[in-house]
Amino acid sequence: MTITALATPLATRTRRPSYELPATHGTSALARRAVAPAPQQPATPSPVRAVPEGSEARGFVLYVGLGEGAATADRIELARLVGELRALTSKLAPSAQTHAAVALAPAGSGGRDVDVVRRALGDPAVQQPAPEVDLGIVIDLTRKRVAIGDDVSPLTYREFELLQHIVLREGSTVGRCDIIDALWQADAEDRPNERTIDVHIRRLRSKLGAYAEIIRTVRGEGYRFDRHADVTVLASGPSPDRF
Repeated sequence: MTITALATPLATRTRRPSYELPATHGTSALARRAVAPAPQQPATPSPVRAVPEGSEARGFVLYVGLGEGAATADRIELARLVGELRALTSKLAPSAQTHAAVALAPAGSGGRDVDVVRRALGDPAVQQPAPEVDLGIVIDLTRKRVAIGDDVSPLTYREFELLQHIVLREGSTVGRCDIIDALWQADAEDRPNERTIDVHIRRLRSKLGAYAEIIRTVRGEGYRFDRHADVTVLASGPSPDRF
């Protein structure tokens, strides 16, 4: 059997111009369409514990260093700045409780404002200046010297003997005649009178500085030493005084 193929003419199609961009080797047409990447959301910061385990944070302190002169230059009053900061805090955290304190310092004291504020408000992270410690006065009868703080008072031998004589009779009034008889020989050429003893006491007190009043004047009777908390008397062995 013979099969005869019938040729049917196809309709002629007109090719429309294409407005698509020609494909590029290795890149699809879709890939060529530039698409702006979506903005990335900021990563949520991991919580940082500023307190040790077993305790809880109850708030924070914000130290603001701003002197009156700097505030004037910035054209703002401290009261207004405080008010606006408190208002912002209430807006961001309605449950927050606020308290404002102003740090005061002597005029012209210098230093950075924020450091002055931290010290004035007792910030434990700031090194507080060591308070001046009054070392007092030490009357060392063994070595025959008087130390006022870190300094040794330049007492003469006679002045120290006079001080020692009164100190050893702590709580008792020592008369001028008693002092003369104890510290000078009866026939000594330089044996003083009672008025001269007053001169010796004045010179002694001048060398005791801030502790001059440890030798008190008992009017009409003589002189007296009373122990104070800032006065230390050192002695070892038998009394060095002469009787």
